[in-house]
Amino acid sequence: MWRDKKVSVIFPTYNEKDSIRAAIEDFFASGYVDEIIVVNNNAAEGTDEEVAPTEARLVYESNQGYGNAIWRGLKEAEGDLLIIAEPDGTFSGNDVVKLLAFSDDVPVVFGTRTAREFVWDGANMGIFLKWGNYAVGKLMEFLFNTTFLSDVGCTMRLLHRHAYEKIRPQFTIGGSHFGPQLMLLVILSGFSFVEIPINYRKRVGESAVTGSLFRAFTLGCQMIFLILRYRIASWLGLFPRSPRDASS
Repeated sequence: MWRDKKVSVIFPTYNEKDSIRAAIEDFFASGYVDEIIVVNNNAAEGTDEEVAPTEARLVYESNQGYGNAIWRGLKEAEGDLLIIAEPDGTFSGNDVVKLLAFSDDVPVVFGTRTAREFVWDGANMGIFLKWGNYAVGKLMEFLFNTTFLSDVGCTMRLLHRHAYEKIRPQFTIGGSHFGPQLMLLVILSGFSFVEIPINYRKRVGESAVTGSLFRAFTLGCQMIFLILRYRIASWLGLFPRSPRDASS
């Protein structure tokens, strides 16, 4: 609970069997999280058994993709403040209080992993990923004339429920580039937001996306195309409502 507001955390899981129990305990240990929704998105065998001893609530989403899992988790969550994160060991439950503190002033808080002081030894934030994320963030910031952005790929963020409810009807992307779509919808809906540095630690296991430079590069290209498409559509007075894109 934060200032009489219920706090929910959404954890999508696919290949986090070896880290998810520790992540759940870590986020609950912050003292502010009221519920954690774990979305089993065709997860590795044994994941449910790791979640079962915890106080997290397990739900299932059979449509594969990061976006699909987040959609389901947000739909299931009951909180007034909704935190999206990943249970792969990279994010810290201690940063929950940072997001909540800034949520007093703005309805949306984005995390960034590009502050060197917060990137731990062994974290997957080499020069390509760091400056790639920074460049795409600057592209979005420039084209939409927003406040500071440096990490479009960071998946730890907070939304007030009223902000989520407003942008939810425009969700169309079920794959890995749902994250930047959420950011674009926040911007186009006129919500104030801020980006804050968060801890980024070594991942437990290998990521299905950033574990490969080729897949990370492909995802970056998808993000750039998405940003350009939304900017052009908004200049033309259109609001993208494309068919659901469930690609990963």
